[in-house]
Amino acid sequence: MRVLERTDDLHRLDALLRQAVEGEGALMLLGGEAGVGKTTFAHLLCKQVSERARVLTGACDPLSTPRPLGPLLDIAPELGGGVDRLVVAGTPRADLFGTVLAALGAGSRPTLLIVEDAHWADEATLDLLRYLGRRIGAMPILVVVTYRDDEVTAHHPLRIVMGDLATARTVHRHSLRPLSEDAVRTLAENSPIDPALLFRQTGGNPFFVTEVLAGGAPGVPPTVRDAVLTRVSRLSPAGQATLDAAAIIGLTVEPWLLAEVTGADAGALDECLAAGLLRIDGDMLAFRHELTRVAIRDELTPIRAANVHQRVLVALRARTSTPIDLSRLAHHAVAAGDRSAILELAPAAARHAAGLRAHREAAAHYASAARYANDVPPDERAALLEAWRTECDLTDRLDDAITAGEALLDLARAAGNKADEAEHLSRLAQALVRLGRNADAEQASQDAIALLSSLPAGPGHARIFATQAHLRMLHRDAEAAIAWGERAITANPADVEIQSRALNTIGSARLLASAVDRGRRDLERSLVIAREAGLDDLAARAYVNLGSACGEIFRLSLADHYLSEGIAFATEHDLDSQRLYMTAWLALTRLYQGRWSDVAACAATVLEAPGAAVISRIMALVALGRLRARSGAPGVWESLDEALALAEPTATLQRIAPVRAARAEAAWLAGDRKRAAAEAQAVFELAVTHRHPWHMGELAYWRWRASERITPPAGAAEPFALQVQGDWAGAAARWQAIGCGYESARALAESDEENALRGALATFQRLGARPATAMVTKSLRRMGARGIPRGPRPATRANRALLTPRELEILTLLAAAKCNVEIADDLFHQPPNGRAPYHRDPRQARGLVAPGRRPDGDRPRSPAANVRGGHRQTGGHAPMWVGPPADRVRSAGWTGATTFRR
Repeated sequence: MRVLERTDDLHRLDALLRQAVEGEGALMLLGGEAGVGKTTFAHLLCKQVSERARVLTGACDPLSTPRPLGPLLDIAPELGGGVDRLVVAGTPRADLFGTVLAALGAGSRPTLLIVEDAHWADEATLDLLRYLGRRIGAMPILVVVTYRDDEVTAHHPLRIVMGDLATARTVHRHSLRPLSEDAVRTLAENSPIDPALLFRQTGGNPFFVTEVLAGGAPGVPPTVRDAVLTRVSRLSPAGQATLDAAAIIGLTVEPWLLAEVTGADAGALDECLAAGLLRIDGDMLAFRHELTRVAIRDELTPIRAANVHQRVLVALRARTSTPIDLSRLAHHAVAAGDRSAILELAPAAARHAAGLRAHREAAAHYASAARYANDVPPDERAALLEAWRTECDLTDRLDDAITAGEALLDLARAAGNKADEAEHLSRLAQALVRLGRNADAEQASQDAIALLSSLPAGPGHARIFATQAHLRMLHRDAEAAIAWGERAITANPADVEIQSRALNTIGSARLLASAVDRGRRDLERSLVIAREAGLDDLAARAYVNLGSACGEIFRLSLADHYLSEGIAFATEHDLDSQRLYMTAWLALTRLYQGRWSDVAACAATVLEAPGAAVISRIMALVALGRLRARSGAPGVWESLDEALALAEPTATLQRIAPVRAARAEAAWLAGDRKRAAAEAQAVFELAVTHRHPWHMGELAYWRWRASERITPPAGAAEPFALQVQGDWAGAAARWQAIGCGYESARALAESDEENALRGALATFQRLGARPATAMVTKSLRRMGARGIPRGPRPATRANRALLTPRELEILTLLAAAKCNVEIADDLFHQPPNGRAPYHRDPRQARGLVAPGRRPDGDRPRSPAANVRGGHRQTGGHAPMWVGPPADRVRSAGWTGATTFRR
């Protein structure tokens, strides 16, 4: 069949390859529905560029549990650089991926790497794609990743990777579209089938169209499956049995394996090849499309399918001359229901996957084994469950981790092993708290500690103490957290992991209790220990707690520093859970700093990330809700209602207090004092119980603003306490020193002095805080003030970036890559639609002042200098437009608009 309507798609990929030749590498995510022709397109691209580039092709497997790094194993022999040896040796991921990147970039020609069917990719392959996407920019490499966009749902692992790479300038996305009706008519021109009917029935899906045309039936089958099975029905029984076995073996089929499984003669295979259902692909056989294989496989009865899987398994295990593929063997063992083979092969496949950091696949293999392990000896079952729990912990499969943990508890209790029981309870507490089940976690931790009373002291106690310390810190119980953390260190001083974990908890507790310098020292020591030991996850957690704790106590410059540095570290090491949590806190930090244009973007990064943790979503929603409330944007309660729904089940001050405070502020700005008071009261006693200065202070403040008579609790944060006590000037100065412009203006707005109110108004107008602006304006008018600044005009306020119509006009010209002279010509010298030209000075329009001359008669200036909203930068280089404020430009959705050069 001819390939139609793909010329523009090929040109786009060819242009990226030409850029790669210049050292501007790229990764293209090429989507499309099943059967749209992604593989055909990829092969066509490879053929087109084969003389200009080194072409490598690897594919992901449609196995129940994919083989780790399958595409990399496919290309390793051709790639060179010893990659195949490193994969087999289980080389640390950073070293392996670095070698792969260097090998891809080596040589005199650019490299085109095709990774097919990434919707089936294993975790390690997805990590590799994420790694390449973030580092490929300066390399002569083009990576094309094909995937079925109709199968990559919101929580699909590939969708998470796509979200992680969404802001990388080297990553592009493109979708192949189905054929048009004209293209279908062209393909069907020699067929008796009505092309219009064919198009309507197939939707222009190329595979479906070609299957119908190849089948030669008078009508159009309703589905692809029916079209495929119509063709299969014309084969002999031996031919159909051959296809059945091939469908079980996989998308690509070894001829020797097919012969072993079927025992059929060559005639049956020739029949399948002649019918076009199988094709020869090098020294392998292959289905023309995965849809064909699936349609045939799904027609098999469960008993028939299991029987074929068993024969495939036996044949593969008997073949000692080929490399062992543990994932493939485990796949067939599970499908065959072979218990003994599953218990042997699935754990081995899991260990191999874990060694390659394909932890999701490792967890799946262990889960398969666990289903058949109820009758194995207790020690063997415990080892299996322990390994399964570890992999579930690493992949956030917390429900499975809890299932494994509870099974381990039962084994320990049955054996009367109290040490193991305490250890399993402590591990169970860690999983429960990550699920937001804090009360259950607390109970499990306390039960573990109670068991230790009957056991001799030993290093095994350290982890249990460290878990209790972490729970106390989360509850903002600083003294207890520090005490338990110190006990953990004393119990096992030689364990660097315990040292780093405990110092992290101790430092966080001290920092949150306002012992800032000492807390920072502990946390930074935790960070150093983790980095020196190669414990990247713990290092990222140190950054997390340094940044979020500093943010929680309004040490905003420190928070910004640690969060920015931590996000860079987490990005470099692909620790996306920590990266998202720090990004959420960065959104909140930037809100308090008055950098509002950054807030929505940071929050969106978190909220649009599939699978973002609950705690990350809570903080991102708080930041977004407060931004919307302060700016008068819609969607305030949509954000804050979701935040409350997520926070309340945790029953912790850490999660609930920020949400309730944000809701109190939003209600007060909307004029609902009763609701503001209720929101603040809901968690006030919990804040007082834990003596948290900033939460106590803010909640007391909102109760006071809601007209309650309240005295600030002892220890409440100073700025809030000063406001409640009526010292607006002192509070404003304190907020200004902290770096919170909005909060400082809010304190000034509580004054009855005109100058203070005008200062507050200026800040609110600069930030675009419309509700607060309206309140202060009303106060000034009530006292009879004159000349009140009106702030932005309605047209400007209507723009989400607060750009004036003139700024938008200039921005459009900048986006067209025009220089200052061209912008000046468009704005001043070219009358639009026959109207009079624009003039900055009205006397120019009346002819009193020549265009290009200053109204005061000074020497002429370039017309470009008259462009409103910016100025011309001069010097030893070309003019550069310095236009509307960059933060507003960015929040309008424009990027790079202020740096065009000509």
